[in-house]
Amino acid sequence: MLGNGFQRLFRVGRIVACTALVVGCSQLIRNDPINQPLTSNAPPPGANRGVDINYDDSVVALTFSGGGMRAAAFSYGVLEGFEETNIETRTGSKSLLDHIDFLSGVSGGSVLAAYYGLKKRDAMIDFKQRFLLANAEEGIETDLSFLNIARGLNGGVNDTTAFPHWLDAHLFNGATYADLLKETRPRVWINASDIYNRTAFIFAPVSFTALCSDLSTYPISLAVAASAAVPVVFAPVVIQNYPGGCPRALPEWVARVRNNPEAPPLIKSYADALERYRSGDVKYVKLLDGGLVDNYGLAGFTIARFASSTPFGPLAPQEAVRVRRLLFLVVDSGRAPAGAWAQTVSGPSGVDLITAASDTATDSGAIGSYTSFQSTMDDWQDDLIRWRCRLSEAERQKFGAPAGWNCKDVRFFIGRISFDQLGPERATALNAVETRLRLPPDQVEALITAGRDALSSNTAFRAFLRSGPRVPRALRGAPVAASTPVPAAAPPPEALAPPAFAPVPQQTSASH
Repeated sequence: MLGNGFQRLFRVGRIVACTALVVGCSQLIRNDPINQPLTSNAPPPGANRGVDINYDDSVVALTFSGGGMRAAAFSYGVLEGFEETNIETRTGSKSLLDHIDFLSGVSGGSVLAAYYGLKKRDAMIDFKQRFLLANAEEGIETDLSFLNIARGLNGGVNDTTAFPHWLDAHLFNGATYADLLKETRPRVWINASDIYNRTAFIFAPVSFTALCSDLSTYPISLAVAASAAVPVVFAPVVIQNYPGGCPRALPEWVARVRNNPEAPPLIKSYADALERYRSGDVKYVKLLDGGLVDNYGLAGFTIARFASSTPFGPLAPQEAVRVRRLLFLVVDSGRAPAGAWAQTVSGPSGVDLITAASDTATDSGAIGSYTSFQSTMDDWQDDLIRWRCRLSEAERQKFGAPAGWNCKDVRFFIGRISFDQLGPERATALNAVETRLRLPPDQVEALITAGRDALSSNTAFRAFLRSGPRVPRALRGAPVAASTPVPAAAPPPEALAPPAFAPVPQQTSASH
């Protein structure tokens, strides 16, 4: 996010935070929790959510990875590609941008995910100006001074004031989760990391219910700041637990998962954390960058599927009956391997060694979540088909099965959109763009263009479009976008720089 020469040092923050060094002259960081307790008269989460009765035969989900401003710009380019693509629905031709059902974000990607979740199509009008071309580093301490190093090693250089205030002033205008929960679509997950329980923390009703806290009053700007809180550079965002006399019980699936020895580790660790919250074993939840646990932002959807007690959840039964195709794209802005030490017998050492260990840990966690996700989607497709084929005629009519309905006509298209799909020369140039919160306008434009180009040539995306009643002419046999040079970065100031997060496994094209 923030610098050049010290970019590696910023990445080291994920490891340095664990050292025993204590600097006595540093100032205490203020990160007092602001979440409110849950009251008995508080409406259930999503009680004011609109009802969507216009179920189509397509379901679309996107995740935006971490990677600072470059992740937001690349993901924004993908949304531009969605905006330019029309699909046929039961209510007529519709831009794919207006058909996003699920959206998840991590770190830099969470900024766009939250803003689009709030403003929908209107987000495409001003997000570029409000965020991508702005300086989101203003007000953030980035100087490599003795005092900042001391503060970083004692909890974090920056507390939970400057960045959330900047986000509110430029994007969110004081919006809370009540504004997101009332929306019909998309369902939005902002992902952080619970560093005590070593699991994903999803800003969702179930997490706050376990803490006996009211999600609806929580600022979206603070949730996004937690998702992007790189260790050392930012202090943890703190959520207070309010155990005892909670007006709402934990959902039944928590106990079911905790008692299931075969439950996948991802959801098992999350369920264990929820139980610790409810029991009061954890008084304060400490949140840092979501990329530490799941840099793809897949945990929310994966957990929502495992937590469902039905074969069709998290879809509604009417949607599950009508669906013919589901598109799930991971928009990855992660960094490729770098450094010269792999070319010599000696090394890595010093900063390179710490950085390599940190990147390896982040990569392995991300690969694990992606593997779990792929398995989840395969099993879900099978469960969905079995459920559909067992429906009675009365149930088919009740849930709105159309004429000529085929219970087995369901296809899932899973893919990854990344720099490496644009050719080695262009990918190298894009990977060199820093993962900071301020970029030159020409680099922003290059990243946006790269997002559109990578989408148009994506195998899973093209297969999804061909499976529908109409395919845009521009996407019939379109070649991979030609290499476009990425402008060189302007020399940045002396500053700490946050990590570029790990790359994902190789792309999974259309499944089944």
